[in-house]
Amino acid sequence: MFEGKKVLDIHGHVSRPPEYMAYAAMCMASNGPFPVGAFKITDEKLAPSQKRHIQELDERNIDVQLLGPRPFSSFHWARPHIQDAWARFTNDMIALAVRMNPTRFLGMAHLPQHVELDTSYCLPELNRCVQELGFVGAYVNPDPSGHRDAPGLDQPYWYPLYQRAVELDVALIVHPCATMDRRVEKIANNYQFANVVEEYIATQLLSQTDVFEKFPKLRIAICHCGGSLDRWIKTDPHLGQKDLSKNLFWDTCAHDKDFLEAAIKQRGVDRMLFGTEVPGSGGAIRPETGRPADDLVPIIAGYVFLTTADKHRIFNENPKKVFPPLSRLDP
Repeated sequence: MFEGKKVLDIHGHVSRPPEYMAYAAMCMASNGPFPVGAFKITDEKLAPSQKRHIQELDERNIDVQLLGPRPFSSFHWARPHIQDAWARFTNDMIALAVRMNPTRFLGMAHLPQHVELDTSYCLPELNRCVQELGFVGAYVNPDPSGHRDAPGLDQPYWYPLYQRAVELDVALIVHPCATMDRRVEKIANNYQFANVVEEYIATQLLSQTDVFEKFPKLRIAICHCGGSLDRWIKTDPHLGQKDLSKNLFWDTCAHDKDFLEAAIKQRGVDRMLFGTEVPGSGGAIRPETGRPADDLVPIIAGYVFLTTADKHRIFNENPKKVFPPLSRLDP
C-alpha cells in the first residue's frame, strides 16, 4: 500500500518449481511436445515458489501483480511445434498461480511466437488464455528468433495480434527475450541487451508510425521505461509528435534512481505504470539502504519532483487505466 491505496505492479514473472524447466529440457531434447506426465505442476509443487513470491511482494509493499511468463525462458527461437506445447504448459502454470492467489495476481499470456509465422498463429492460445483462463493481456517479444529478422512492430505481420487484442479488450506488454547476437555472447546476462535495444526500437516504431491510427483502441505498455532514454527535446523531429496518451505506455522497472527519475520526466507521469519484475533481476543491494534494487515503492515515493497525486497515478490509477481488470482487485 501507498498512503491508503493499493500498489499495482504490471510487470511480474511467474515463479516456478523445478519441473517447469525440466519439461522445457525434455521438449528441446526430444525435439517435440514431450508428454507432460510426471512434469505436471500441481498446487503442492507450485506452493513453495508461490510462498516465496508472495513474501517478496509483501516485503516491497506490492498488493497486486500482473503475472506473466519469464521472458528469460520463453524459447521463442524453438520450432512452432515446441512453442505450442511450451506456451500451453506455461500458461497453465500461470493460471494455477492465479487460482492459488486470486487476490494478488492476474494472468498475462505467453504467446507461441515464431519468426516464420505471423501473429495469427498466436491467436488460438491468446483466445484460450483470455476467454477460458481469465487472463488480462499478453506478452509480446518483438524479436522472437533473437536475430533481429522479424518485421518491425509497425508491420502487417503484427496486425492479427493487434486486432484480436482490441476485440478482446486486453493490453499487450512488449518484453524482449533472448538475443543471438554473437558480439555479446561473452557478456553476462546478455539478454539484457535485447531489452534495451528492442524496447527502444519498439518505442520509436510505435511512436512514429500509423499503428495506433489503424488500431485506435490498442493499448501497449513497453517494459523497463522503454529500454533507453531519448537524447532529444520533445519538439525534435527525431521523436514522434503524435498524441498517443491513450495507447502507448511504459513501466517503471528500472533500478537506477537517476535513470528512473529521468524516464518518468521524459515519458510523463500519466503514461508511467508501476512495474518491478519482482522477483527477477533486481536483487542487487543498495548500499545506502541495504534493500534490494527492485524495492521501488520507497524510491518513487521519495522523489520530490512528484506530487502525492502523481505517485498515486503511477502506483494505482495508471495501471488500472491500461489494464481495467485490475479494478476488480482494487474496487
